[in-house]
Amino acid sequence: MFKAMLMTLLAGAMILGTAGAIEQPVPAAAASAFKDVSVSHWAYQAINDAVSKGYLKGDGSGKFRPNDPVTRAEFAAILARVSTNENAGGAAAFSDLTGHWSEEEVSEAAGKGFFSPADYANGFKPGTPLTRVEMAKWMASGLAARDGEYKQAIEDTKDTIVPVTEYYKGGLNKADYPYVSVMLGTGLMSGYPDDSFGGGKTTTRAEVAVIIQRYETTQTKAPKAFKGLNELREVGTTGTNHLSVTSYVDPPNEHTLQSILNKNTSLRNGAGKIKVHHYIFLGGTSAKQPGSIYGRMFADKETLFLDDSYLVFIDSSVSPLTDSFSLAHYSNGMTSFLQGGIRVYGQGPTKFGYKTLPNDGSKFFVKGKETRFWSYSVVPRYVTHGDSVLRNIVADDGSYGGIILRK
Repeated sequence: MFKAMLMTLLAGAMILGTAGAIEQPVPAAAASAFKDVSVSHWAYQAINDAVSKGYLKGDGSGKFRPNDPVTRAEFAAILARVSTNENAGGAAAFSDLTGHWSEEEVSEAAGKGFFSPADYANGFKPGTPLTRVEMAKWMASGLAARDGEYKQAIEDTKDTIVPVTEYYKGGLNKADYPYVSVMLGTGLMSGYPDDSFGGGKTTTRAEVAVIIQRYETTQTKAPKAFKGLNELREVGTTGTNHLSVTSYVDPPNEHTLQSILNKNTSLRNGAGKIKVHHYIFLGGTSAKQPGSIYGRMFADKETLFLDDSYLVFIDSSVSPLTDSFSLAHYSNGMTSFLQGGIRVYGQGPTKFGYKTLPNDGSKFFVKGKETRFWSYSVVPRYVTHGDSVLRNIVADDGSYGGIILRK
């Protein structure tokens, strides 16, 4: 009945990478004359732009090699060229770069804050293809060296939810969360079509030509200019993104986000305890325009967006204190309409690997064991305290079914 009531309410109510630089220079005028880059190439304009500015170079034989993976030396040289950071000085000592074509520019990139010799204690290994997670760390570190607010953004996103499949399925180290978050939040890098980040993969020189255009612009902007990064920072520090994506105002009673976030609360039926870890709002109008960097995690083409309500996704954990704890115990026991909802439908749980409520309650909850999961509900977009009233929807069996804004 709980599911039916809320569903009734609902019914009514790229990948981009990095840039490379091969040692032999090619005059800017020859940028459009590479044998292996036709006018119809998808990155033609970006390659032309990067070569004309001296950021990227060819191989000296008239080829650009757009499909080759970018190496550490190439990307370090590119960052040294495009970055407007001040060089802190002091030559970076990499024993395996003596006499290498990239020695000076790698040292300059290190001086500008993109990495340090300590990161490569066993040698820089200049010919090694650069992984995407290395690329993310380098660029985020370079931004942080330029602007202290980016350094704070890295700190703020250490415990955020990263909207890529590796966050729940594995494949992304926690230490890499902030660097990947800064890339996703600024749009410098994005996920693959399957919503993975692919941290261990490499990036082609053509893809690099595109990303370096973005870096050139991004380095001139403050972190607050990027809505996605604002969200990731807010979630990392408060557990919710509502200030970044909505105009939601807590109703004038005890049902507030602050009263439930990260609070262990006893269910009113005494059957257990509940804690809300994260509260994610989608402030958009469709799966294509979800209004949140987290849209990809929770919404698909079958998700119903409402004109007068925000879709919300709730990361909760329940600790049952009674045998045979069921969905009815959960739904009947909530003390606030903000504490939970129904299962998350669509492809999100399978694609991203997070747990959601089952269709039935069998064997999902176990007495004495904390069970963590995501649920789905709605909250009104507009709350005026004069002519509108928040009304709880409660099913005949007493289970909670959501809220409705009655005008």
